[in-house]
Amino acid sequence: MSHSSPEIASNQPTQEMKYGEREIVEGNLITFPNPRVGRRYNIDITLPEFTCKCPFSGYPDFATIYVSYIPDEKVVELKAIKLYINSYRERYISHEESANQILDDFVAACDPLFVKVKADFTPRGNVHTVVEVTHEKKV
Repeated sequence: MSHSSPEIASNQPTQEMKYGEREIVEGNLITFPNPRVGRRYNIDITLPEFTCKCPFSGYPDFATIYVSYIPDEKVVELKAIKLYINSYRERYISHEESANQILDDFVAACDPLFVKVKADFTPRGNVHTVVEVTHEKKV
């Protein structure tokens, strides 16, 4: 029996990139003007679905990323940070380097008065890692 009907789904993966994958690849930390420049206030963002790959074993690593910052002139758009964080999914990067790279990219995007990035990795092999990095603007 021949299955030439276009309704029959193929088990073969397609090479075409999905729209979400394109958004992740193109993802940049987009900012917008701080509506309250001069007022010190804190913004806390929790990203509980961070994934990357161990650069030594290739095993997946999972973490919750916490970003806490005091904006200066710019605020990071939330969908943009979600897409940016998702871009790490296929990267081979250590726990330490991922936290530091997120901090560096965040500072480059919005130049906050203060920012702390905390990467709380899910235990693997009986080891639980938490990496915290901070940056404070010199005023």
